[in-house]
Amino acid sequence: MDSPLPSLPMRPWTRILMGLLGAVSFVAGVIAVFITQNELGAAVLVVLGGVLLVLALWGSSIESLEFGGAKLVVRTVQEKLRLADASEGRGDIAEAGRLRAEARALLETIEPVASEYRLTRASMSSGPARTQAMEKVVSDVRRLSAELPLDSAEVSRWLRQGSEEQRIAALAIMQARPELRDFDAALEAIEHSRSAFEQYHAMLLSLQMLDDLDQEHRCRLAEVIKSEREVHFRDDGDRLWLSERILAEVDPQRSR
Repeated sequence: MDSPLPSLPMRPWTRILMGLLGAVSFVAGVIAVFITQNELGAAVLVVLGGVLLVLALWGSSIESLEFGGAKLVVRTVQEKLRLADASEGRGDIAEAGRLRAEARALLETIEPVASEYRLTRASMSSGPARTQAMEKVVSDVRRLSAELPLDSAEVSRWLRQGSEEQRIAALAIMQARPELRDFDAALEAIEHSRSAFEQYHAMLLSLQMLDDLDQEHRCRLAEVIKSEREVHFRDDGDRLWLSERILAEVDPQRSR
């Protein structure tokens, strides 16, 4: 269990500023829902405004928040703001400014990016355009994951038990962050995927993990790949090509 954060309550003016920013963002998002076609952008404003309002009202009592079902940790943001106030109290204005800038940068990354995956699947017909849009979501999650304090057990839980967007987010995070990878969860995602897109990215993750797998894990992966391609993607060019790459890496001498 995480140790409690130091008792450094936010200064009143910090909460007031966050509350004002949150209110403005929230109201702008609500208005945008009715006057713009950019549903995702409106949702981001509403959610970000909600985050700022919650932090302003409850500050130190908040440890985590839920976005689109995905748990995004805000403890780091809170800690930086508290430390900034403490630094200012000691007269270290430069350090306080640096910490607040880092906190703002983290807040800007707290967007319901993974929810765009669900929106894309629901609003677009199957085809190259939808696949390209979903690939952009995966790319965005990879980029953002480098900036967020993520826990390996939590990411594994997203992949094993999460919603469709959580599972895709977990795969993208593991692709970008080797220290958060979970072979058994990735193998399960290949064998029990919820979509062709998810299975492709679980296979892509397994290919990235091959150099770190022992012979037993390589054999398990090969068995699952062979079984799945006989049933689920005999005629799917992308997954078939990726399966060939994986099997060739596992057994370079195998006949094709």
